[in-house]
Amino acid sequence: MTNQVLIPCPHCNTVNRLAPERLADHGKCGKCGQPLFAGQPLTLTAANFERHAGSADLPLLVDFGAAWCGPCRMMAPVIDQAAEAFEPRLRVGKLDTEAEQGLAARFNIRSIPTLALFRSGREIARISGAMPLPQLTRWIEQSLAAT
Repeated sequence: MTNQVLIPCPHCNTVNRLAPERLADHGKCGKCGQPLFAGQPLTLTAANFERHAGSADLPLLVDFGAAWCGPCRMMAPVIDQAAEAFEPRLRVGKLDTEAEQGLAARFNIRSIPTLALFRSGREIARISGAMPLPQLTRWIEQSLAAT
């Protein structure tokens, strides 16, 4: 039996098993039938955060931000581009720190936007501030290579 990669569905949060060599095929959720990878950031909440950060085999890039934050709004298209560029290698999610104050406090988010990279349920890298896609790409690549 080949190794399986655990991929939570971005639509219904059901954990799916997928062969690593099939990641590029993008697969569909076994429960809801929706695509496992849509090339868009998923919305993270207290209800689904652990499923995507802790029980998934893919690294997760989390954009901690808020709707009222100017730099966060500037960063939004960059995060969208990162999701399109990096899936299925890593998952990208957005977390509204105003709506999810408990998670923001848990991760000691003091400024926004803050980007945190998670692997196997633990934070492996963090950076704050808006940046263009090439800078974000370098940071992601360096952070993943360092772990």
